[in-house]
Amino acid sequence: MAAIRMIDIAANLTDGMFKGIYNRKQYHACDIQAVLARAWNAGVDRIIVTGTTLEESREALTIAETDGRLFCTVGVHPTRCKEFEKSGDPDKYFQELVSLAKEGVAKGKVVAVGECGLDYDRLHFCPSEIQKKYFAKQFELAETLKLPMFLHMRAAPDDFCNILEQNIHRFTGGVVHSFTGSAEDRDRLLSFGNIFIGVNGCSLKQAENLNVVRGIPTEKMMIETDAPYCEIKNTHAGIHLVKSTWPSKRKEKYDPDFIVKGRNEPCLVRQVLEVVASCKGINNIDQLGRTVYHNTCRLFFPHDLDTAADELLETVVASGTVLRFLIEDSQPSASGQHKSKKSTVGDAEHLKPTQFGGISYLAHASYFVS
Repeated sequence: MAAIRMIDIAANLTDGMFKGIYNRKQYHACDIQAVLARAWNAGVDRIIVTGTTLEESREALTIAETDGRLFCTVGVHPTRCKEFEKSGDPDKYFQELVSLAKEGVAKGKVVAVGECGLDYDRLHFCPSEIQKKYFAKQFELAETLKLPMFLHMRAAPDDFCNILEQNIHRFTGGVVHSFTGSAEDRDRLLSFGNIFIGVNGCSLKQAENLNVVRGIPTEKMMIETDAPYCEIKNTHAGIHLVKSTWPSKRKEKYDPDFIVKGRNEPCLVRQVLEVVASCKGINNIDQLGRTVYHNTCRLFFPHDLDTAADELLETVVASGTVLRFLIEDSQPSASGQHKSKKSTVGDAEHLKPTQFGGISYLAHASYFVS
């Protein structure tokens, strides 16, 4: 398996399955370290642990502090927004989120606000009005801490995009993760110049999903597992495009050297990249991986952009590939949306950092190979 640097932007490592608990029954001991070892060996060099409530965000931060390659989000999932009001004091609950996020930012571990958004597929967990109220509220957290947004949109494109547009000036950028929407939903999200789209196994279920993914520009894409959920199953349309596999055993026959059958893991983000490459007709998966890696650094790890730019530049110069740039306007339009403009630079062999003011200039562009 060729080494490709990858970042899994969504792993629910606070989930009971990583403690060996399935449907409230204990099958094995906590095996997060074995899970992480497989991820690092597969080429994953960073993982973002998802926070979905105040308590789980605390746990996500605790997990992130155990390894320099782990980071986390702080926020409340749309299906869990009732917790604001169940707490008896929504303002206090929110202030505790703020305090936790500040603590995590100071430690260099919290990289986004979320997971937040709207989920109208599961209104039995939380009514839409409560979801909308606290989705909008969490932009305040992003604005205060100058953090990007880690977003969830399920069966609610109109309300989601309306709230996003109303708050576009309050956050630096975001990713709509685990995207399963239509081509129309995709294009609407892409019209916001500062929004990326996250792809996982749930994004690759049906042939229609694959067609939607084909239309996501590589410079606007990120990859994820959403582990332990959203694996690429044998029934999924994208399964025939998977090239890398790991041996697995059922949880009843747990073995730390095997993946648990039916439980997704960060190492399997490699499969997502493989399916995306195949369905988009990209032969060089390494270059796709570098583009997606840069996208992720651009949003969540901007301090690493110079390094990412340098490495990509070396690759394309060596191959003579044409390098294109997507340069974001520094100012939003009157509507509040950031406009993007593309320009094509000549053959990579003629591309020198000094032409563009050095690598620091490249760090402000989202670049991708064609």
